[in-house]
Order: sequence, then C-alpha cells, then structure tokens
Amino acid sequence: MTVELRAHHLLCMLTYIGRGYTPAFVANYEVVIARLAAGEQIALIDGPDDICAPLLNEDAPHCHNDRVPERDRLARLAVADLLGPATDLAQPFRLDQTTLAGLRSAFSTGQIRSACAGCEWSELCDSVAKSGYSGTKLTIQAC
Repeated sequence: MTVELRAHHLLCMLTYIGRGYTPAFVANYEVVIARLAAGEQIALIDGPDDICAPLLNEDAPHCHNDRVPERDRLARLAVADLLGPATDLAQPFRLDQTTLAGLRSAFSTGQIRSACAGCEWSELCDSVAKSGYSGTKLTIQAC
C-alpha cells in the first residue's frame, strides 16, 4: 500500500511527537506513522490525505482551509531539491534513514520551512527541531 500525504504533512511528520487537533486525529496519525516506519511508500497528493481522514467529518475541517493548498505548494517546492521526482504528484517513494535525516536537517536550518509560515504548530515544531527531534514518533530502521 501507499500512504497518501499532502506535501505540508511531509514536513509535519518530521516533528510529530503525538500531539494533534483531536484524539481521533492523533490516533490516526499514529497509524500513518507506523505504516511509514514499516516501509510503506509515500505519494504526495493534492487535497485531503490519509492524515486528514479523521477531520473530514467535522464542521469546516482544517484541511479545507483556504491557506492549505498554498501551504502544500510551498512545501512541495521546498523539498524538491531533496526529493527530486518524488515531489511529482502521485510519484511514490520510500523514506529511508538518509532521506529522513536530510529532511530533518533542512527543516532545522529553515531551508524547507517556507510552508510553515503562519502555522499554529510552528512553535512546537521549532522546539522539537531544537531538541534534535527528541521524542518524535517517526523512525526508519536500517534495512
């Protein structure tokens, strides 16, 4: 199977420590993180993704916010140099330790943070990155 992710969620998962909008959102995020840690591929998509799923039944879900498509566009552009063709819509790729480390390094330096401007979680992500990603849920085991 393939995990479908909005481009900005690719950035979000770098600092994910188990916090989210609702308990259902967090429970679903944990499932998605486990799928990635198990080696499932990622396909970047436009629109609601596997992480958004539990929010879609809410009134005015965050994933339909007017700013979200622009955040996705900026995130896709930001990671293009690191991921190359993987940033093409629906072009599946796997995260490996090297790619994850490269993304986290670029995130720490602000190189790929253009999509994070105005995000309500930005301060939390800043502190997680400054801690060296201590407590993050996404880990990739060596093959």
